[in-house]
Amino acid sequence: MDITFLLNGETVDLRDSDPTATLLDWLRGPRGLTGTKEGCNEGDCGACTVMVTDDDGAKALNACILFLPQLHGKTVRTVEGISGPGGELHPVQQAMIDHHGSQCGFCTPGFVVSMATAHLNGDTGHDDALAGNLCRCTGYAPIVRAAEAAADAPVPEWMRGDQGFFGPEISSGGGSQSRGADSPPATPAAPETADELAALYAAQPDATLVAGATDVGLWVTKQMRALGPVIFLNRCRDLQAIERTDAGLRIGAGVTMDRVLDAMRDRHPGYAEMIRRYGSAQVRAAATIGGNIANGSPIGDNPPALIALGAVLHLRHGDTRRDLAIEEFFLDYGKQDRAPGEFVEAVTIPAQTDRLRVYKLSKRFDQDISAVCGAFNITVGDGVVQDARIAFGGMAGIPKRAATVEAAITGRPWDEATLAAADDAWAQDFQPMSDMRASAAYRLATARNMLRRAWLEDEGVAANVLEVRA
Repeated sequence: MDITFLLNGETVDLRDSDPTATLLDWLRGPRGLTGTKEGCNEGDCGACTVMVTDDDGAKALNACILFLPQLHGKTVRTVEGISGPGGELHPVQQAMIDHHGSQCGFCTPGFVVSMATAHLNGDTGHDDALAGNLCRCTGYAPIVRAAEAAADAPVPEWMRGDQGFFGPEISSGGGSQSRGADSPPATPAAPETADELAALYAAQPDATLVAGATDVGLWVTKQMRALGPVIFLNRCRDLQAIERTDAGLRIGAGVTMDRVLDAMRDRHPGYAEMIRRYGSAQVRAAATIGGNIANGSPIGDNPPALIALGAVLHLRHGDTRRDLAIEEFFLDYGKQDRAPGEFVEAVTIPAQTDRLRVYKLSKRFDQDISAVCGAFNITVGDGVVQDARIAFGGMAGIPKRAATVEAAITGRPWDEATLAAADDAWAQDFQPMSDMRASAAYRLATARNMLRRAWLEDEGVAANVLEVRA
């Protein structure tokens, strides 16, 4: 596969490259740029963080689960490219020195790149920006102090050079390798539109679709799987649109989770807060909402919220499209209502008054897999529950509605007596498993408690442990 991108200011042309080679392996191997470190090799620790810029701006991404074809037409800066052409230190680098932000130094390159990306974007939410960078020896206080100290420093001119190069230096569409529906699809392929994707995937339904690679990347780096035919979706711009209408919000399958987070801040802030926790800045900048839905994980954090909101999934096979209530998409563990060659094109969230509360329970607060994720969309009128849509991840082999619990509280007063009367309904809806994250009994207990938390918050009781003060 032919790929062209800019690396630390220099044009890179790769011909017939391995489509599942990661940027990290290529940097540390053929390119000899060893400042970018390999830690977890699964997008969790941030030691491999690089800055990737395109016409949507600069983002920090994990190089360990970033395939080379995802970089076509973009610019990349590694830690070696954060300092100036004459060796001048970037303000965040100088601040790390001044505030003693490094001990062993292994994690430091990733921190520096994350900090430089946030600095370029004017992002002063340092705790969020650095949540995807793990440090085991320095401690975060001096690192955060360094980020704060550098926040007001001007952005160095050399960091602005990546903006606006797209087009004259690198073709935005060369090397697509897409073909007509009657021709055998090239492998790998990188379609430019959803129409091209539909034709390619219908002709080769056994191909692996790669969007952000935050999940598929681990198939390669951890499971050592050969993916076979691959279709990259990152050039399908029409899958990356968010359409706002009076009827609701239509989100393309290729929309990254950082953009979903922004879209939810005002409409459904409880959903937005969950998204802020479910992945780091690096993961949210790559992961797509369509990928999170289509992989069918029983602990995927988007589906419970979308089910509670009554979202509709838009599926496509060739020129045929169909709509499906999202809770009907998940049939059984590892099985979805999706035919071979059919893909998720978009999801629509109906316009509604915000009543959504989403609670994520995990061992680690930031960027951890949920033990239980509950979403509650409960409409109350005159003190009585008029309607309830309650959904969970981590409680069954699929994301699932709590239909019996919903029926037990609907039409009854929104009070503690109703919650207590519904206690037995939980075991009828869910028979969760015990695993390393939680026991079955714990999951059932926490699900009940999440419903009580929703009621308490409606009563004005401070139930968020991050906000409760002695």
